[in-house]
Amino acid sequence: MNSTPAPVLPRRRNVSLAQEVMNDLMEKIRNGVYQPGEKLPTEPEVMAEQGVSRTVVREAISRLQAAGLVETRHGVGTFVLPATSQPVPPLDFSTVVTIRDVLEMLELRISLETEAAGLAAVRRTEEQLERMRQAVAAFEEGVARGEKSVEADYQFHLQIALATHNKYFEDFYRHLGTSTIPRTRLDTSRFSPEPGQSYLIRTNREHENILDAIARQDPQAASAAMRMHLTNSRERLKRASELANKE
Repeated sequence: MNSTPAPVLPRRRNVSLAQEVMNDLMEKIRNGVYQPGEKLPTEPEVMAEQGVSRTVVREAISRLQAAGLVETRHGVGTFVLPATSQPVPPLDFSTVVTIRDVLEMLELRISLETEAAGLAAVRRTEEQLERMRQAVAAFEEGVARGEKSVEADYQFHLQIALATHNKYFEDFYRHLGTSTIPRTRLDTSRFSPEPGQSYLIRTNREHENILDAIARQDPQAASAAMRMHLTNSRERLKRASELANKE
C-alpha cells in the first residue's frame, strides 16, 4: 500500500478557505467524482488533502448542506444527495466587498445574533462558556501581536451560535463564515477615530461584556450587549458611507 501522502492543493486567496474547499467538493460532486448516495471523504481526509483545519472543513460541509448538495448522518458520515434534491446554489458571501454589502451583512447579523446571545445565556454549558473565554483570550493575544484576530472573532460568535443548542443558528452562522467579520472585506480601522489596534481592543471589550452576561445567564443583558456590539460596527460604517457619498 502506498503511504505517500497526497499533495496539498495550492490555496487561492481571493475567497475564504471554507469557500475554496466547498467549491472543490461541489465541483467533484457535479463532475461525478462523488456520486449521489456516495459518502464523502472523512474530515481528516479532507483536511489532509486540502491542507486546512477541521473548522474550515466543517464550515465547508455546512455550506454544502445549506446548498442541498449533501446530508450528514450523525455517526455515519456525509453523503451526496440526488441531483433532483439540489436547489439553486446559495448566496456566495465572498462577494461581500463594499461598505453597502457589509452594512447589509451587519443588519442581518444584528437580527440573528441578538437573539442567539439571549438563548446562549440560558442554554450554554460550562464547556461552551470556556470556549468563548478562550476565543476572547485568543483575540487579545492576536491584537498584542499586531494581528486582526479574525479567526478568534469568528470563533467567539460561532461558540455563541453553538450555545443556543439550535442547529439552525449553527448552520446559518457556519454558512456565513468569516465574511461576517467586516474587516475581512474592508479596512474598518480607517473608519474609526482610534488607531487600528485600539479599535480592536475596544471591540474585544465589547466581546467581554457579552461574555459576562452569558456567564451570568442574563439573556436580556446578553442580547443588549450583542446588539450594542454589532450596532457600533454598523454605525461607524454608515458614517463612512455617508461621507463617501458626499465626496
